[in-house]
Amino acid sequence: MASLALSFPPAAAKTPSYLSSSSSTFFSSSLSFTTSQSHSRNSVFASIKCDLGNGNPSIPIINERTLPKFLESARMEKSANRTNNNTRLKLFSGTANPALSQEIAWYMGLDLGKIKIKRFADGEIYVQLEESVRGCDVYLVQPTCTPTNENLMELLIMVDACRRASAKKVTAVIPYFGYARADRKTQGRESIAAKLVANLITEAGADRVLACDLHSGQSMGYFDIPVDHVYCQPVILDYLASKSIAAEDLVVVSPDVGGVARARAFAKKLSDAPLAIVDKRRSGHNVAEVMNLIGDVKGKVAVMVDDMIDTAGTIVKGAALLHQEGAREVYACCTHAVFSPPAIERLSGGLLQEVIVTNTLPVAEKNYFPQLTILSVANLLGETIWRVHDDSSVSSIFL
Repeated sequence: MASLALSFPPAAAKTPSYLSSSSSTFFSSSLSFTTSQSHSRNSVFASIKCDLGNGNPSIPIINERTLPKFLESARMEKSANRTNNNTRLKLFSGTANPALSQEIAWYMGLDLGKIKIKRFADGEIYVQLEESVRGCDVYLVQPTCTPTNENLMELLIMVDACRRASAKKVTAVIPYFGYARADRKTQGRESIAAKLVANLITEAGADRVLACDLHSGQSMGYFDIPVDHVYCQPVILDYLASKSIAAEDLVVVSPDVGGVARARAFAKKLSDAPLAIVDKRRSGHNVAEVMNLIGDVKGKVAVMVDDMIDTAGTIVKGAALLHQEGAREVYACCTHAVFSPPAIERLSGGLLQEVIVTNTLPVAEKNYFPQLTILSVANLLGETIWRVHDDSSVSSIFL
């Protein structure tokens, strides 16, 4: 019987290939963060102050030996206190985004747990933990990205393996939650797949879910277990703060009415920047038609904010409208770079000054284009995992 065996060795201080690309970078430490004592370690960036007028246009590439200052100091101070605490914490990676898992492990000062994942000739998935997790607090890092169903099934089997190996607690760390857009019925006789997936993860044996920038907040209510919602805004805000953009020239744009709350929160962090809204009408799935613009963007730098870019129809048509209405430059910021065809052709067409995404999903090198910037959320996720493990506040990170 043919099979594909995948196993993850202990963490090594090596920069993933996509981070060494000229089109990608870690986030820099241009923002001012306030720290406070929590448990045995310092809490990180309890408050955020952003002044785009004082930004530094030079963006360094952060390698595996350096961290942003607001996380570097906390990491070094915590390392001495972790020796006795991390023996009960285990971090495992699925096959969906091992590079992100490796970065998280490095920030936390841990080695990735040894796990064997293979696929039989008929497509069935086999998972075996190659080290004991009895009585441990286990965290499984696995975004349910393309191929969505296969990665979801792999996560469920990993959770089941941990539960049957007598893990004390199992937390599913899902940087990108697939099926999140199927969170309600828009027409008769439709399914609500987000609720179904939440039930599957719960029934598999997960005790907690940690997810990044869910498509809608109500998705947290679909789980019958605790959900920690990680907002990736600090990472993108920190990068934008390094841009030499005057605060009075900035306008934050929501690409649709449904994203107004997200864009408003983003604008508040950017010196309370003005807000504009693109009114769009969909004629079908993955098909968007821009109608008009609510707000003034003439002569301004427009920053479009969304949770994901899939086929890029919404973002590109919105950018075209913004240019038509007199915007000087248009930036697109999103957490999840789904990039389904023909997204790359659309995004590299010249309408966007820069496309800023994070590495919650792996971006293949063939999908790189000059305007693309990839920011890492590994430090943010690593800090969140430590706080959950220590029973410390998670929400204080985003205040």
